Amino acid sequence: MAYVYLAIAIMAEVFGTTSLKASEEFTRLAPSLAVAAGYSVSFYFLSLVLRSIPLGITYAVWSGLGVVLVAIAGAVAYEEIPDAPAVLGMTMIVGGVIVMNVFSKTVIH
Repeated sequence: MAYVYLAIAIMAEVFGTTSLKASEEFTRLAPSLAVAAGYSVSFYFLSLVLRSIPLGITYAVWSGLGVVLVAIAGAVAYEEIPDAPAVLGMTMIVGGVIVMNVFSKTVIH
């Protein structure tokens, strides 16, 4: 169940972060509320994940996959297309998350 909670936390964080740009420095009410809601849901579900997955692993997966998904959301919603070095860097982040989850004895399987 921890990985379901982690997926929810990641999606909520991506929603909140994507809404942050639309909030225009918190001058627009609806996107500002979406930011608060997204981060509230994300942190709640992160707290549930921490019952069974260590903090460092949880944060690495949450932030690493969040970076990639926010970049994709930015490309779709705001036409902010990452260049080749950015894509390479994000590929390396995903690779690191995969290595941790496949080979680390710290990760709960």
